[in-house]
Amino acid sequence: MRNTAKLTTAVLAAGALTLGLTACGSDKDSASSDGTGPLVVAASPTPHAEILTFVKDKLAKKAGLDLEVKEFTDYITPNTATEDGSVDANYFQNQPYLDDFNKKRGTHIVPVVTVHLEPLGLYSHKVKKADALKSGATVAIPNDAVNEARALKLLAAKGLITLKDGVGTEATPQDITENPKKLTFKEVEAAQTARSLDDVDAAVINGNYAISSGIKPAKEALVLESAKNSPYGNFLAVKEGDEKDPRVKKLAKLLTSPEVKKFIEDKYQGSVIPSF
Repeated sequence: MRNTAKLTTAVLAAGALTLGLTACGSDKDSASSDGTGPLVVAASPTPHAEILTFVKDKLAKKAGLDLEVKEFTDYITPNTATEDGSVDANYFQNQPYLDDFNKKRGTHIVPVVTVHLEPLGLYSHKVKKADALKSGATVAIPNDAVNEARALKLLAAKGLITLKDGVGTEATPQDITENPKKLTFKEVEAAQTARSLDDVDAAVINGNYAISSGIKPAKEALVLESAKNSPYGNFLAVKEGDEKDPRVKKLAKLLTSPEVKKFIEDKYQGSVIPSF
């Protein structure tokens, strides 16, 4: 769950759609609605589209799957495009994010198979350790509900803040009960967190955006989210009712194959972790 210039949601979504429709050289205007033809999958560029491209280039033909990958740089269009049938599936999100999205937008997207985890991390260009953050330091965090709560939970796990009991995936800065370093939080679009590093003392960045910015989470994070029992695994998702599409089943099997596991481990060196 990536880095773009800050735009309004509407412009960002439109730009992402344009990118998706042109980047892959497709002649199709929309996904197939009858279970035939190429399986069109919307994905964030890194690592999702990279993983799908590996499947497309190395595994799909032998499995009899015609796979088309469309890249999107926001977290909205992949779901709306899946809902309206512009694409057949998407691969970019986790369960808490999808639950929130379906609830707020009335969509009917469901997970098919969990593939990997991108640990959320705290990064800084100004300090080498989280404990070295000065009193009053400014920390950038994602401004969408799920990732903001996830960021605050990461900081709480490190002991930088304390959160109100029971806030779970809905935590906001207003739920902070103890803030010994008097940290100030700057809420920005998730895609902007990596770009904000020069303007703040530290930033909590989603793994995909960190990787696409040239950051190596496993080596550079001051604090890195634990993969153990994490609810934030990223999965292949479809509109409800499409789970039994034979093409979707083939892709789900390939995405959880030993070949994909090795590809993820070799390419991302702990910055992306297989969940199967």
